[in-house]
Amino acid sequence: MSKNLLVTINDPADLRRLPKSDLPIIAQELRSFIIDIVAAKEGHLGASLGVIELTIALHYVFNTPIDQLVWDVGHQAYGHKILTGRRDIFHTNRDLGGISGFPKRSESVYDTFGTGHSSTSISAALGMAMASSLKKEDRKHIAVVGDASIASGMAFEALNHAGVSGADLLVVLNDNAIGIDPSVGALKDYLTKTKSGKETGRDNIFESLNFDYSGPVDGHDLPSLLKELERQKDLKGPRLLHVRTVKGKGLKQAEIDQVRYHAPGKFDKITGEIPASDTSKLPPKFQDVFGHTIVELARANEKIVGITPAMPTGSSMKIMMEAIPDRAFDVGIAEQHAVTLAAGMATQGLVPFCNVYSTFLQRAYDQVIHDVALQKLPVIFCLDRAGIVGQDGATHHGVFDLAYLNCIPDMIIAAPMDAVEMRNIMFTASQGLDSPIAIRYPRGRGKILNWQQAFTPIEIGSSRLLKKGKGIAVISIGPIGTMIEDLLEKENLEVTHLDVRFLKPIDSKALEAIFNTHDHIITIEDGTVVGGLGSVVCDLAFAKAYRGTIHKLGMPDAFIEHGPTADLHKIAGIDAEAVLKLIKKLN
Repeated sequence: MSKNLLVTINDPADLRRLPKSDLPIIAQELRSFIIDIVAAKEGHLGASLGVIELTIALHYVFNTPIDQLVWDVGHQAYGHKILTGRRDIFHTNRDLGGISGFPKRSESVYDTFGTGHSSTSISAALGMAMASSLKKEDRKHIAVVGDASIASGMAFEALNHAGVSGADLLVVLNDNAIGIDPSVGALKDYLTKTKSGKETGRDNIFESLNFDYSGPVDGHDLPSLLKELERQKDLKGPRLLHVRTVKGKGLKQAEIDQVRYHAPGKFDKITGEIPASDTSKLPPKFQDVFGHTIVELARANEKIVGITPAMPTGSSMKIMMEAIPDRAFDVGIAEQHAVTLAAGMATQGLVPFCNVYSTFLQRAYDQVIHDVALQKLPVIFCLDRAGIVGQDGATHHGVFDLAYLNCIPDMIIAAPMDAVEMRNIMFTASQGLDSPIAIRYPRGRGKILNWQQAFTPIEIGSSRLLKKGKGIAVISIGPIGTMIEDLLEKENLEVTHLDVRFLKPIDSKALEAIFNTHDHIITIEDGTVVGGLGSVVCDLAFAKAYRGTIHKLGMPDAFIEHGPTADLHKIAGIDAEAVLKLIKKLN
């Protein structure tokens, strides 16, 4: 009989007052609680279900928040949030004004480090441990590394340092053989073969780095976990505990289809089934336009290759990986490697399409500059999830790419307004360029149904004058231009609309023509106003001594929190209502 114990847990201290015999009941209730809410509210599912027992054991054995726990990556931490005082507000997860889907320092003292991007926990926990040592504090530091995060270069850098630091650090390797997509690479193969850490026929990789290695331990066996964590609590120095878990544990469908149930959307909480939906009459997602288009291009050009750092499903590179597997590569959570791999391929005459989420390309900024742009290598970057991405929040919004790429010499920056434009820019890039190009596009669907049209080359740096008006000109970049187009038509406004297509090189002739004929200019972009389209237009206007007014609309100089995309656009003042209000004011 269920004891309904979860409602009595308001913080880990309450959990630690329970007898160990009650912990399996907590595990069952915690799983059900997460399934019930995510089924109705959406969010990440499989990763948190896979670490229920581990989460309970860590908070039961260690004296959190005095002992500091860092989750990597953060979408494993739903159970952690529920056990640390956020049970009654967990239904607001990822909502506007609600709690974040990732650990967040400003949200709870138990969230010791923000972890929206992967592979940071060992570095962060090591820093905390070294600080505690310097301050003569008696506390433990634990980094939980899961969902393939251990394979990233940053994790290895931290292991390399931690092994000679002498720091009191416990790394818990949550080995579930999958990130968002199945893990890849030699380390994954090594971990799969490891039974005791000394039975692989070669030296244990972690012991070679001066870590005291233990495991593997069954991550769903609470008595074994508790026993081993209690042993670890009494040890010092760098240690690594290898824990094996099943992503999606406790929900049959999530265990079977771990990719789909990473973040399944709404589903039946009883059966686990995801309701069928007919999307055949909807415009395609931009990511699928990429996926189908690169296959079409690659079949016509054997030099084309595709690269993704651990996001084949999310970026739709999986379409090419299935159609042309010998020319499409998932390199794991390794953005820096992905970029320089593409650069190396480009030196040999290949045409690499490097598909990276906008927010994750930030992790390879030096490689973009030093390895690609400095050498003028024609790598084609396809930046998925550009702009506001909605409920994943500040860690995942792709709002900085226009600005951080714009200052790089010889970098072409394109932002197609629709699926047809996107195909044509991809086609143009594949035909051969003398420098790298970044093609950015948002999460979600476009608006064009008849998108698989014959390819038409686009002149680099050319714009499109979509409507000629008078007095006021709106200059847009990317799919937000579709909103402007619809607004001007709906309101029957005599306003000029220029889709610049390219931030760099920008169509200065078209802009000069607008300067000469319009008193007011509005720039709008789904990106930061600092260094983006608005800044470029203002710089050119200043150089040309433009005497009219320029109004820059875009993301403010602040981190935008999580919530529905439409709500966040409204908050940022780049929604149709805000644009219409400004136009009426200028008239």
